[in-house]
Amino acid sequence: MKRIGLFLLTNIAVIAIASIVLSLLGVGSTLQANGVDLALGNLLIFAAVFGFAGSFVSLALSKFMAKKMTGAQVIENPRNADEQWLVDTVRRQAEKAGIGMPEVAIYNAPDPNAFATGMSKNKALVAVSTGLLRNMTRNEVEAVLGHEVAHIANGDMITMALVQGVVNTFVIFFARIAGHFVDRVILKNESGHGIGYFVASFIFEIIFGILASIITMWFSRRREFHADNGGAYLAGKENMIAALRRLQMMQPGELPDQMAAFGISNRPSKLGALFMSHPPLEDRIAALEATLQEELKIA
Repeated sequence: MKRIGLFLLTNIAVIAIASIVLSLLGVGSTLQANGVDLALGNLLIFAAVFGFAGSFVSLALSKFMAKKMTGAQVIENPRNADEQWLVDTVRRQAEKAGIGMPEVAIYNAPDPNAFATGMSKNKALVAVSTGLLRNMTRNEVEAVLGHEVAHIANGDMITMALVQGVVNTFVIFFARIAGHFVDRVILKNESGHGIGYFVASFIFEIIFGILASIITMWFSRRREFHADNGGAYLAGKENMIAALRRLQMMQPGELPDQMAAFGISNRPSKLGALFMSHPPLEDRIAALEATLQEELKIA
């Protein structure tokens, strides 16, 4: 029920913000065309407003949503040596990466995982599961923290929000063009938009959305390699490789969709490799080992 409530809250916020922006821009008749032609300029503005509103409202609410969905508890006053070590490690890495100190949190989950989220580099959140803390050495946990801090330092949250906004825009835009075609050309409706337009637009939005997710997942996988390199820089390449090897031996925990792209690892997609947010762990390890070998040759 909590996830359903948060989902509805996010969508209400998206619709409210998009409606206000569209009113300010004077774009209210995009879908009210009485003629055969679509107002493509207005339609593109409509699609962009809703596409980017959804992406950036989700980003703006990401820390709040992450805490609510995972039950993550922010460490405000460390209660023991382990919590103090976590805070000190993230602070040291944040300083080295040149970003503001993120909030540090722990969430209760038996499976090993961690994630980073937040709207800006200086107001982010890094959270780790209790399962990760129990099953990894401190050097390995430090590497995982470095990976998440690297996501923040690289601006991956903003980058993925922009990518998702562009993708959303074109999904909405082309789905409505396809719906218009079905309504006017196939169903021969000549007055306004009939039910065929709305049904076809909905179906095409699903189809185009699935295809578009291939693009966003490709970007997500590329960002993981960069975050691994960042983790290697912040915590040591050997530690980063050791952490990934440890994850190979364990089943990574599931994260809500909003945070999955910024976790340390994720389960394989049921739809295949093109829909995976993370590259296979063996590929990530091989990439780090290749750079390590190059460094040894140079040395």
